[in-house]
Amino acid sequence: MTRKYIRHTAWLLIFALALFTSACDRGGSQRMDIPARSLKEIKRSGKLIILTRNAPTTYYIDQTGSPTGPEYELMAAFAACLDTEPHFIIKDTVDDVLKGFESGEADIAAAGLTITENRGRHYRFSPAYQEITQQVVTRRDRFQPESIKELEGLEITVIANSSYTERLNNLKKSDYPGLSWKVSKTRDTEQLLRDVWANNIACTIADSNIVDINRRYYPELIAPINLGRSQQLGWAIPPKSDDLYKAVASWLKDFRDSGRLDHLHEKYYGFFEVFDYVDTSRYIRRIDKRFPRYRKYFREAAEKYDLPFDLLAAQGYQESHWNALAKSPTGVRGIMMLTLTTAREMGVENRLDPRQSIFGGARYLAKLKKNFHDKVTEPDRTWLALAAYNVGRGHVHDAQGLARELGLDPYSWRDLKQVLPLLSEKRYYKKLKYGYARGWEPVRYVRHIREYQHILRNIMGSGLDFLINNNQKIKA
Repeated sequence: MTRKYIRHTAWLLIFALALFTSACDRGGSQRMDIPARSLKEIKRSGKLIILTRNAPTTYYIDQTGSPTGPEYELMAAFAACLDTEPHFIIKDTVDDVLKGFESGEADIAAAGLTITENRGRHYRFSPAYQEITQQVVTRRDRFQPESIKELEGLEITVIANSSYTERLNNLKKSDYPGLSWKVSKTRDTEQLLRDVWANNIACTIADSNIVDINRRYYPELIAPINLGRSQQLGWAIPPKSDDLYKAVASWLKDFRDSGRLDHLHEKYYGFFEVFDYVDTSRYIRRIDKRFPRYRKYFREAAEKYDLPFDLLAAQGYQESHWNALAKSPTGVRGIMMLTLTTAREMGVENRLDPRQSIFGGARYLAKLKKNFHDKVTEPDRTWLALAAYNVGRGHVHDAQGLARELGLDPYSWRDLKQVLPLLSEKRYYKKLKYGYARGWEPVRYVRHIREYQHILRNIMGSGLDFLINNNQKIKA
């Protein structure tokens, strides 16, 4: 047994013990004396105060002007369980969040905080609600390290007081003394990712969920290596708030057991399974070159048929790449790639007329959305309707029946996207009413539309228009 192996094993044991004590509140003498309200005081006030930051993986304002995001939805659900209103205090960086938490500004810090050995000494963490991996991020046209050893001598910039600096310190003390890095106290992880993309810094470190989302805005980014094994995210709770911790733990268990936590992850991350650099780069350019010709039609059709504007536009791109003269070998045509039968049913006289095609596609999608059981709620109703637009309502109905047989939820897209590919397997489709279908296609279809919608929404609504002019690698 080598010394390196012994050191590695010892470190894992120490880290595991830290996670355990953070959950069970042992070693409390080491923790900070953070001012805290009791659960009774929180309920009496009618307000749960939460520290977070403005980012796609935490809290942000959507195109309707309403707050949303993974941390927002989780905290709002927990606050409702306490019969209180969530009140969010937005900080610029993780460092600001933790400093505000230490000074007693809030009841909970919910900002995508990684449960680490060092933080476990000072704060009490809720049970984990998500797993992430720290990733080294650089541009695809710059040096791409293939091991931690190759990080030695590389210019690395990370956010201050973060899980990244803690991990780098541990690596430097153990096996990589040549590691060095700069710390930014004013910029958050998303801003550093943009700096890498803009060639202002060589590389940074970010959580895998943050990387997955931001690569859709900055397609030149690449994550060549992980900085370690997976870690867990949790909420920071004042160490003395036993009643609040117990309430969080109990609620989170119920939230997870009910499947709502999986549904939340599906909503925000379920379409980030594959990243296509070429496709994403081309799409960003076509938002500039092609989309303006049809933007008005998509907006008018979306308003008429009560559909999200960016969703309908994203579907149009998936169907035809916003090409009004598009035609497939099977005979579907136009921006929304309507069959001749569907076009007639929707009152479309000329499928190559972009306005008629967009309005016809919108009307058809709205009709499909109404054809599902009342138990299918949003956003699942939209995903199922899109799948039906692609593969046909009959095949989606078959998949719902098969889901019941397999003990899965026929009203959930998270479950149905596991079942649809089975429609191409003879042992299943031979017993179904509508028979064989290329069931993996609607799964891929919905995933692409959700990704295109996400990119379009953020470029139009979050000041990311600069991406279009700078994304010159692939022509429209």
